[in-house]
Amino acid sequence: MHQFNRRLDRFELFDQMDSPALNLTFVLELPDFRPWCKQQGLPPFHVMLYAVLRSAMAVENFRYRVLDGEVIRIERLTPSFTVKNQHDDLNFAQFHWCDEIREFCARGLAAREAASSMEALNQEYRSMTPREAKEQVFVTCIPWLNFTSIQHPTAVLAQPDIPSFAWGKFRDAGAGRLELPFSVQVHHGFIDGYHIHLLAEQVAAELAALISSSGQESA
Repeated sequence: MHQFNRRLDRFELFDQMDSPALNLTFVLELPDFRPWCKQQGLPPFHVMLYAVLRSAMAVENFRYRVLDGEVIRIERLTPSFTVKNQHDDLNFAQFHWCDEIREFCARGLAAREAASSMEALNQEYRSMTPREAKEQVFVTCIPWLNFTSIQHPTAVLAQPDIPSFAWGKFRDAGAGRLELPFSVQVHHGFIDGYHIHLLAEQVAAELAALISSSGQESA
């Protein structure tokens, strides 16, 4: 919490506002990991989810939350993302974290299948304790659109402390790169634009490391 204590005055400034939310949508540039996913038999969305969530834990400021009026630092994440069901309605998928990429993807696929087969809204998140509920980030993917802005729902306007991420349609950027619209909503008392820049760099580094490690294993 040492890093947070250094910015306590910033937190107090933004936290007293009607909404301390910071929303930023930008073009995220990444190594094109889709050929690697195809080679490994892994779904690109879940590999992207893995890289984004690992990055959120790697950048310290994304770990801060507010619980019972106090700032806490989370030590783990419960992956949570939106899916559409058989009627094309939104639902929520959640699963337990695993740091091994193949098991992570397997759990994510199972959670997606379970949530997408439900007609009613998945209420599993309601069984979480208040502390467990803070151990999330909210993720949605809109793969059909090259969007330029998004407003994420917030349960309590004055407390957007759980980060929300969204990304959209991939497009080839040439030279082994891809681009996609990427949105981040966070509590400005914890996170500035610079930290979102660090997150973007970390996501690219996570994907590059996956591609590189596979090449080393086959050498």
